[in-house]
Amino acid sequence: MTPSTQAISPLRQRMIDDMRMRKLSPKTQTHYLRAVRQFAGYLGRSPDTATVEDLRRYQLHLVDHGVSPISLNAAITGLKFFFTITADQAGLMARMQPVRVPRTLPVVLSREEVGRLIVAAGNLKHQTALSVAYGAGLRASEVISLKVSDIDSQRMTLRIEQGKGHKDRYAMLPPVLLERLRVWWRVARAQGKMLDAGWLFPGMNPIEPLTTRQLNRAIHAAAEAARIDKRVSMHTLRHSFATHLLEQKVDIRVIQVLLGHKKLETTALYAQVATDILREVVSPLEAVRPG
Repeated sequence: MTPSTQAISPLRQRMIDDMRMRKLSPKTQTHYLRAVRQFAGYLGRSPDTATVEDLRRYQLHLVDHGVSPISLNAAITGLKFFFTITADQAGLMARMQPVRVPRTLPVVLSREEVGRLIVAAGNLKHQTALSVAYGAGLRASEVISLKVSDIDSQRMTLRIEQGKGHKDRYAMLPPVLLERLRVWWRVARAQGKMLDAGWLFPGMNPIEPLTTRQLNRAIHAAAEAARIDKRVSMHTLRHSFATHLLEQKVDIRVIQVLLGHKKLETTALYAQVATDILREVVSPLEAVRPG
């Protein structure tokens, strides 16, 4: 029997309905269902029969098997939804506690490395998509969700619909990026790869957008071709955008708005990797003279 024809249990269907009622994103729903499925596999019976001690032992099991703090917290979040909403047994989560995630500094590329990376991308579509990610500071999911109608050349902005946290915002559209987008639009239209008012970066089928997985493969290939030995991802371009703006003396509150950060402290992290700023600071050692 294939997965598509397997019967869905009433309990699983109830959880799916609970998530749909709250309009959770498809990605979040997938993660929550996976968390409950894995717990049920560990438990060996229906998850709604679990006890407080079962959940406590499961967290210890995950820790002992080297599950990362991020994955551990994701599992707890999924189980919390199931027991609080679907099973109506919120008290069972009393012994499961999220763990602290170590805060690491983001990888940042130099301006020269960003230029090499974009040029090394395999085709014009990928070059333009990477240019948008860096030039406007967008997440990969925001890049692939752009439509032609989201470009406002009068106000020089990009409209971001339902970004992280289900919030709309406007991103900057610098003139050099607008020109690159126009070049891509003309080429894509001439080749029949872009529909009227369609996706700005369509996939193989113009009806569907490029996927984040495809973009990540493209940037990894570009980093290898450009001989950049740093750990590069699509988010690295966003980190580099913010850091370079900070080094240009752009107010950190403006950068917060451009990135769509809810908290200023999230944006403030880039002050720790803005090396141009660090080089401008005069160490007190300079005023110390031996003897």
